[in-house]
Amino acid sequence: MASQIHMPGPICLIENINGKLVINPEALKILSGITEPLVVVAIVGLYRTGKSYLMNKLAGKNKGFSLGSTVQSHTKGIWMWCVPHPEKPNHTLVLLDTEGLGDVEKGDNQNDSWIFALAILLSSTFVYNSMGTINQQAMDQLHYVTELTDRIRANFSPDASDVGDSAAFVSFFPDFVWTLRDFSLDLEADGKPISADQYLEISLKLKQGTTEKDKNFNLPRLCIRKFFPKKKCFIFDRPTHRKKLGQLETLHDDELDSEFVQQVAAFCSYIFNNSKTKTLSGGIQVNGPRLESLVQTYVSAISSGDLPCMENAVLALAQIENSAAVKKAIAHYDQQMGQKLQLPTDTLQELLDLHRASEKGAIEIFLKNSFKDVDHLFQKELAAELEKKRDDFCNQNMKASSDRCSALLEDIFIPLEESIKQGIYSKPGGYRLFIQQTQELKNKYLQEPRKGVQAEEILQAYLKSKESISDAILQTDQTLTEKEKEIEVQRVKAESAEAAAKMLEEMQAKNQQMMEQKEKSHQEHVKQLTEKMEMERTQLMAEQQRTLDLKLQEQALLLKEGFKNESRQLQNEIQNLKNNMQRPRKRCTIS
Repeated sequence: MASQIHMPGPICLIENINGKLVINPEALKILSGITEPLVVVAIVGLYRTGKSYLMNKLAGKNKGFSLGSTVQSHTKGIWMWCVPHPEKPNHTLVLLDTEGLGDVEKGDNQNDSWIFALAILLSSTFVYNSMGTINQQAMDQLHYVTELTDRIRANFSPDASDVGDSAAFVSFFPDFVWTLRDFSLDLEADGKPISADQYLEISLKLKQGTTEKDKNFNLPRLCIRKFFPKKKCFIFDRPTHRKKLGQLETLHDDELDSEFVQQVAAFCSYIFNNSKTKTLSGGIQVNGPRLESLVQTYVSAISSGDLPCMENAVLALAQIENSAAVKKAIAHYDQQMGQKLQLPTDTLQELLDLHRASEKGAIEIFLKNSFKDVDHLFQKELAAELEKKRDDFCNQNMKASSDRCSALLEDIFIPLEESIKQGIYSKPGGYRLFIQQTQELKNKYLQEPRKGVQAEEILQAYLKSKESISDAILQTDQTLTEKEKEIEVQRVKAESAEAAAKMLEEMQAKNQQMMEQKEKSHQEHVKQLTEKMEMERTQLMAEQQRTLDLKLQEQALLLKEGFKNESRQLQNEIQNLKNNMQRPRKRCTIS
């Protein structure tokens, strides 16, 4: 169901108050109401470089994110604007505008580094905005990218501090778009025209050498190449005369440089058509509540002095969603049983068949809405809850049957009870009359529909309660000889023993049915979980193959450029990735 978004303008998502990051609960409330998948575009860059203008254009507005016309940085923290995606139906475009990096008023780069890291963690497309050309100064200003492995952990394992392997980061890092503002150079190399993407590729080439200067030159370029395999570049002419830049919000397109207008349109078109839905490991699409959880987990980690960890964030999100998935599955089971079950059922099997059908649907709903269920703890919780509900329904069924049968017997045997009170059976020949009427009323009882699973047991209990009366009538009946009386006593005993044996047999059959149902339930859980694990493995293999292909491309490029050492380092990552892909499949076990 499509979420209705009514955000006339942006709202602060993460506020920067005196160097501390504080989440705005109003922004979280907006996210919690967006059930659609999200395309999240974040923009970062030095302050006063026109980031907010591009974000307003992506929102389809001239005004919204604060532009500011002075050298003072306007956007503090991270601001959010959620709008319906203009190209992807049933998707929401989330725009994140960040405070300008390098603001002299802050005097603390630590805060900038966290803003940069959060923009990476939360987005599916990461836009880096800078002024002029890609020269060494521009690269030096992008030093935050070299610090990412000091700011973010992919895993929470003890050896997670080993950041040599970038494969884990590549799997969840966003696509990278570099926007160059007020670009004045002609795009050409060796006298031939080149595209903006080719310009970026040339700018990211490494320099041969082992000096400290060479290492500083290569490090940011290596990081961008390793962490962001998918890269795009856009150049923008100056939009208008310098004096009019402060009025950019109020200027119409025909008052701006025509090249600039076309360049902005091309940028927006690319973002709308190429920015991916934000996903987590395993192909899990991020919606509003999931992004809300990620924001809370990451900011909480930063505030407590820890490094934000992607795996921890996903597991924290999984805890919330898997718990909700159990409740959703149980609600489905309750609804199905409530609609279809009429107590008492004629047989236990009728109840168990209904349970099994409802259970199957509940498991499907749980597996559809759950992920990262470590050791299948939540599925085991669901299994235990469904088993308890099945047993509760069985007990309710027995009670409903007992109540109906007791009421039926009380009603049907009224004539017999009255005749006993009136002494009708205390006369000669009374015993045969008593047995005859008892049999007639018993047959009448047996013909009544939907008595349920306790029909025989309640009947036998009732007849047993009349044994002393029956025996008294037999002994006082003067028309019967002692021999006939003895034969009758033996007949009654044999009949009673036969009834008891029959009840024991029924009880054993019921126990067998319950055991078989328990095994069927277990097999249903295993079957559906196995199917899901196979699907997830296929997705994971596809993700790893994409990462491997990108690593191989980068390795080939390094070799072509003559960087054998860097190529060898990358070979270790490639081998680790291949080893992971060749690990044996996990067996599906739920005990």
